[in-house]
Amino acid sequence: MATPSINDDVPASYWQLDAGPTGVRFAELPATAEIAVLGGGLLGVCTAYWLARSGARPVLLEREWPGYGATGRNGGFLTAGTAEGYPNAITRLGHAAAHAIWRLTLENRALMRLVLAEEAIDCDYREPGHVSLALGDEQLAEVQRTAAALAADGFGGDVLDRAQVQELVSTPLGPLISGALYSAGSGLLHSARFIDGLAQAAVQHGTRIVRAEVAEIVQNGAGARVTTNAGMLDARALVVAANAWTGRVLPQLAGVVTPVRGQVLSHAPLPRVFEVGLGAGHTATGEYWQQTPGGAIVLGGCRAVAPNRDVGEWRMAPTAIVQEAIEGVLPALFPQLSGLRVEQRWAGLMGFTPDYLPIADRAPQTPAAWVTGGFCGHGMPFGMRLGQLLAEAALHDRAPAALAPLRLNRPSLQPQ
Repeated sequence: MATPSINDDVPASYWQLDAGPTGVRFAELPATAEIAVLGGGLLGVCTAYWLARSGARPVLLEREWPGYGATGRNGGFLTAGTAEGYPNAITRLGHAAAHAIWRLTLENRALMRLVLAEEAIDCDYREPGHVSLALGDEQLAEVQRTAAALAADGFGGDVLDRAQVQELVSTPLGPLISGALYSAGSGLLHSARFIDGLAQAAVQHGTRIVRAEVAEIVQNGAGARVTTNAGMLDARALVVAANAWTGRVLPQLAGVVTPVRGQVLSHAPLPRVFEVGLGAGHTATGEYWQQTPGGAIVLGGCRAVAPNRDVGEWRMAPTAIVQEAIEGVLPALFPQLSGLRVEQRWAGLMGFTPDYLPIADRAPQTPAAWVTGGFCGHGMPFGMRLGQLLAEAALHDRAPAALAPLRLNRPSLQPQ
């Protein structure tokens, strides 16, 4: 079994250390497989799970252990929608595409509830809702615009005034907060326990998880050949779910998915202050936090203060400039909140696309491979449903209609 890293170069997250060693037992690399999945993060594990549920016996390749990357280092949110607000998504992607994608993320939430119950995965999952704070009149106007667009399409979202926000937070609000958008049904969870539990369920259904680092993927006749540090694997079909590392294993997509470092910290447990998940635009790249059932506060964001906003950064290590900014978020928004003490700091790599929407399509130059990635720090709303759709694509060698908005040739992803 693998133990989370606690070295200075790649410190483990709060979730990883709290969950402890993975419960997954690794298998040996076979020479062949009907379907292989590359990547033991959210999308890779979800895809392998649905493949195994369908009766296939997929092989999942992971360099470290399930949840080592961004999935085990995130904020623990299960919201809905895209990485950018609904009105902006409509403008960028078109109304039909934005609506379809939002609907897909609501289907994802329903699947999440179902699978957690069926597999008895204990990951502190709850649905207290999410509050996106408005800081000042300009942000409040944007909240009102977002709520109106969501309501027009039958999606939920309530505008809260300052007094209503205060009812949801057990410490006095600072003067910066003018209101919020409340999204009912949004969930919170323990990221590492979730992904490890789902990986174990995938194994129970027939998945083999192999620890191996992929060096090359090539088309091999009608299938794909994967070269790893543990040997070579030939598969009829392959699903590449490497997210930030997409361009390293499929160089033809290096310009489509770009690595971006996200940084997070956790404060030592405090009495209950935040029951809902929260986000705020304290800096231009946004901040987010939740308080765990045990009282710890997991808080991330503030890329805006980093050189080049940490875009193109490969090092999974926190930096002083961003961590100092993150520490300043709660004191600025809730000046009377006392007792904050940082216990852990960490970082993870996200994958970003130019139009802030993930890809899910057949891989260029490697038709036996399907590829997904570029979730822009917003993968949890997609993972369970998108994994199900990718499993279907790999099994039947055709893209389900629901993947159409995420195709590689979509207009919003093409150079202008």
